[in-house]
Amino acid sequence: MEQSIEQTTEVLLCLSPGEAADLKEGINFLRNKKTGKDFILYKSKNRMRACKNVCKHQGGLFIKDIEDLDGRSVRCTKHNWRLDVSTMKNVNPPGSFCQDELVVEMDEDNGLLLLELNPPNPWDSEPRSPEHLAFGEVQITYLTHACMDLKLGDKRMVFDPWLTGPAFARGWWLLHEPPSDWLERLCQADLIYISHMHSDHLSYPTLKELAGRRPDIPIYVGNTERPVFWNLNQSGVQLTNINIVPFGIWQQVDKNLRFMILMDGVHPEMDTCIIVEYKGHKILNTVDCTRPNGGRLPEKVALMMSDFAGGASGFPMTFSGGKFTEEWKAQFIKAERKKLLNYKARLVKDLQPRIYCPFAGYFVESHPSDKYIKETNIKNDPNELNNLIKKNSDVVTWTPRPGATLDLSRMLKDPTDSKGIIEPPEGTKIYKDSWDFEPYLNILNAAVGDEIFLHSSWIKEYFTWAGFKDYNLVVRMIETDEDFSPFPGGYDYLVDFLDLSFPKERPSREHPYEEIRSRVDVIRHVVKNGLLWDNLYIGFQTRLQRSPDIYHHLFWNHFQIKLPLTPPNWRSFLMHCG
Repeated sequence: MEQSIEQTTEVLLCLSPGEAADLKEGINFLRNKKTGKDFILYKSKNRMRACKNVCKHQGGLFIKDIEDLDGRSVRCTKHNWRLDVSTMKNVNPPGSFCQDELVVEMDEDNGLLLLELNPPNPWDSEPRSPEHLAFGEVQITYLTHACMDLKLGDKRMVFDPWLTGPAFARGWWLLHEPPSDWLERLCQADLIYISHMHSDHLSYPTLKELAGRRPDIPIYVGNTERPVFWNLNQSGVQLTNINIVPFGIWQQVDKNLRFMILMDGVHPEMDTCIIVEYKGHKILNTVDCTRPNGGRLPEKVALMMSDFAGGASGFPMTFSGGKFTEEWKAQFIKAERKKLLNYKARLVKDLQPRIYCPFAGYFVESHPSDKYIKETNIKNDPNELNNLIKKNSDVVTWTPRPGATLDLSRMLKDPTDSKGIIEPPEGTKIYKDSWDFEPYLNILNAAVGDEIFLHSSWIKEYFTWAGFKDYNLVVRMIETDEDFSPFPGGYDYLVDFLDLSFPKERPSREHPYEEIRSRVDVIRHVVKNGLLWDNLYIGFQTRLQRSPDIYHHLFWNHFQIKLPLTPPNWRSFLMHCG
């Protein structure tokens, strides 16, 4: 029988007439004692606005903002972001997110209701009941990081193949040694899903190896605002069967197998997750999504997998000055990792999958020049998360090792079945102890001596191409050596983004200021090829200071996500220089 696909209304909180009458002017923090869920209600005369007490950025809890003199803003405990609850817009950082509002209604007795309007769940369209699975019919093999090889009847599907080379320029390297047959596995796949454009998921070194053997392999991506394969032509990788599919619609592979790609609620312009269904059994992979599908996900799936580790950001390791002492960084990182563990454990408890697997966090900053990052950027232990989950629920957990295979039918029937998870043979190398740095560093180093950097006018050309302006921020860009000391003969310049000028000194007006030191090989490679700055920031290839200590979301979001899709026209630039 087909389930209803109508919009539903959920009552999240009920206040009695007396409780409603006691609401004060301004900000009210409320809790549903039965569910433990928290809410914020803002009252101004007879007008009220409300939202969940969950920061849309990364799920932090809002508390009273002691610096707020107007009684309108709250502060997130995770990253100190500030929300003006009278408008439901973030004021720090400015221009970032708007909080999703709840409906506020008074009942006939002057009690108060907080309501959430829920659109229909797309996966409930054309529902299928779970069918019997034979042993070995559905097998999931972990390869590395976020890469899983799924056997689904007579079809094979692979998630996010990063199996060779670095990610984020030269900042991330594989922690695990992939199975020796990884390329054969990719070539045998019937389809590949790539969740988003970050290079630990969209790995051009890996896809180059695959394209040399099977350029027509079907690859599926979501229809994101920033195309996942926006840089395919420039990469030189010859893939001929990339399929962009709409969100929230089942894609039928055969009579038993279908999948649905969903967008992230925080970064819908680039991030996605996926539901794979075989004979009615669902596998949910939320990948790196901060709020997958806006927080609405299927419950009681057969298998759920998600990221868990943290550390996928330059903050706070690459920052200095002000509060950013080594002691503060260590305390912040420890607290953040604990919050992430608790969030993931709570999510698993709420969704109640039969089996949960933490993945997409197995990377290491292995290049010797990044020793400081490696020692500072402590990541979560998957076993710690799995133990936390088992304390609070009956969910079965799986900490994967390269080449290990989970038999879904066996595990659903009896989680204690010794054949439910087949570990790699004894003596199999699990962790990498060497990486082939040289070929990839040579590519980066080739940009250092490029002809365009003989002309200082490249600076104006590049930032004009980038297209970010009319924003009160002054940035000092400094090219550096490996140790972030000024590179001999390198560029050191100011960019005033209010009018996109390049002054010799900081302007006299009041302005926020950032200093960005970047390793010369990476910044010039990024500039020359028109690449996104995630290579610099997420790849730990910068060191930053800022005054005041404010995150400029519009600036960083532009350079990490919204740069033009085509690179600068350096050929034309050099012709004019000549």
